[in-house]
Amino acid sequence: MISTLVEWFAIAQGWLFESIVQPVLYHLGLGDITEQAFEGTEWFLIGLCELALLFMVLRPLESWIPVKRDLDPKARRIDFLYTCVHRLGAFTLAVFFVLDPLFDAIAGQLTLVGVTHFNLEQLWPGVTDIPLAAFFIYLVVLDFFDYWYHRASHQFNWWWGLHSLHHSQRDLNLWSDNRNHLLDDLLRDVVMAVIALMIGVEPSQYVLLVMASRMQQSLQHANVRIHFGPIGERLLVSPRYHRMHHAIGVGHESKGEGSLGGCNFAVLFPVWDILFRTANFEPAFVETGIRDQLPAPEGKGRNYGGGFWEQQWLGVKRMIEFARRAST
Repeated sequence: MISTLVEWFAIAQGWLFESIVQPVLYHLGLGDITEQAFEGTEWFLIGLCELALLFMVLRPLESWIPVKRDLDPKARRIDFLYTCVHRLGAFTLAVFFVLDPLFDAIAGQLTLVGVTHFNLEQLWPGVTDIPLAAFFIYLVVLDFFDYWYHRASHQFNWWWGLHSLHHSQRDLNLWSDNRNHLLDDLLRDVVMAVIALMIGVEPSQYVLLVMASRMQQSLQHANVRIHFGPIGERLLVSPRYHRMHHAIGVGHESKGEGSLGGCNFAVLFPVWDILFRTANFEPAFVETGIRDQLPAPEGKGRNYGGGFWEQQWLGVKRMIEFARRAST
């Protein structure tokens, strides 16, 4: 079954590339990037498969067991646009493959002076003979760094100015994972790609690692009344656990208005929140958003934007505003 699906995927990739992508490249005089474009076609199809799977699985669940009914349809459409930009545009993978040749060149220079390239698999001899074990090791290590990256975005004022766009969604839904400022996305993708390359992740591995992480994060943000029970909640981030991270005044500003902080920063595995004392396992499906976007007297009525470009522009303004607030 799996081999058949892989074969169909390869046929679709070849047809799309030969029928559309390659002719366009030659027409534009870009024949020298044919190899990269062929890889880009693969990423595009992977993104399409992800979107289709998410819609077929999570959308019915949102209708069947929603946390919140009557979500704002415009907010959902904007989130879907973010998902298309991020996944069909291969934002994350493009950064990795752009940096890969640079790291190869640096590794070559280091080899000349006697410094060998580090590979995480060298710490566990024989682990490469068990592909699933190697995959899980890389997933855990990358998730550890992702936890600290995510936590940092809640600790620095200028960074929160960008990341707050993600938290401004009052109607979390299956597309909300990718509702991020483009600068925030670019920074995260560069950081995670650099870490992956530093620990020896191969390109084919990185594609699968990214897919696994993205699919799980889409589930976390879905508008579904799902949790994994007392034990499961501590093994894998659930929709209820992550929803607490988005809770008004709890997932952020947990120490009072204007304060930075929060809880439940883990991206995949709650163990990091448990170890570093940022876990909140309160069994509640909470209201989401940011305190200052609420109308007075609860908040300040801050506008986070209703459309894609307005949200991006306001994010830059907040970054500058909050950075000045920190300096004063």
